Amino acid sequence: MNLILNYGLFLLKTATFFVFVIAILLFYNRIKKRSKDQKKFKITLLENYYNQAKDSIFLLKMNKFEKKIWLQKKTKKNKEFLKNFRKKFNANQFLKKSKKTLFILDFKGDINATKVTGLRKEISLIIMTANKNDEVLLRLESSGGVVHGYGLAASQLQRLRKHDIHLIICIDKIAASGGYMMACVANRIVSAPFSIVGSIGVVAQLPNFYRLLKKNNIDMELHTAGDYKRTLTMFGNNTDLMRHKFRQELNATHNLFKQFIKEMRPIVNINEISNGEHWLGKIAFEKKLVDEINTSDDILMSKINEYNLLSIKFIYNKKRLFNLTDYIFKRIQLILKKLF
Repeated sequence: MNLILNYGLFLLKTATFFVFVIAILLFYNRIKKRSKDQKKFKITLLENYYNQAKDSIFLLKMNKFEKKIWLQKKTKKNKEFLKNFRKKFNANQFLKKSKKTLFILDFKGDINATKVTGLRKEISLIIMTANKNDEVLLRLESSGGVVHGYGLAASQLQRLRKHDIHLIICIDKIAASGGYMMACVANRIVSAPFSIVGSIGVVAQLPNFYRLLKKNNIDMELHTAGDYKRTLTMFGNNTDLMRHKFRQELNATHNLFKQFIKEMRPIVNINEISNGEHWLGKIAFEKKLVDEINTSDDILMSKINEYNLLSIKFIYNKKRLFNLTDYIFKRIQLILKKLF
């Protein structure tokens, strides 16, 4: 009897194990499928968003009777528009008369300019789809970072100019150092009155622990092939020759930075603005670092009747672990809603 009970218990444990494994595999496949199906771009027609928000505010101000009349009129108006549109629609005329498009991009830069991954894809999409007279507005926020990262970001923006696509860059908060390297590529730069602009310079610093290591009788060996394979180090004995070479490299980078800005914005006095100093928007306007004092919001509002405002955002894939936890959390929420 005990043998049968033990055997039955063993079968039950085995079946439970296999069910658990199968459930995990199915769950994993579902998550994997969801991540594959995820769209790479989020494209939003902003005038629809603004119009819906405006209608919501109007409705909140009305009483029940006014709401009913307003909704009836709006429904009737939409039906008449669709009816006339179907009668008069001509594809060629529609394309000729359709509004121009203002593509809206956002770039919030970190020290490594990691968002350039999405920026390059967004720009490629625009180049493939833009028509004549379409424009791009980039809302830029960056205090700069590594030269190769922001150099690539600026090169991506240059692609728009090479394809004769008018580029407007709006600085609502900050575009300094590498951020301004990007901004200067624009056909027109718009800055908020108190945004930070400039900082056209190059900086590098590192600590040196040589004396601390020497005090504790710790030797540090560094072997290189090539006189300048390594200049300043954190653990070695830095000499004046090394420091001189390091400063030469900084100055060479700075000269290239100045040359690039001069090419992109010939109207600036490059010797006056390239000392590493930064300025607030109004002062930057006086120094011709920017072309207009305004905010990105006002620029968008001024173009809403003439352009289709199309926001494009590249969607970065989250790590699968985060996808998994998000999915579990949402499933728990749904179960609790059903129960209570």
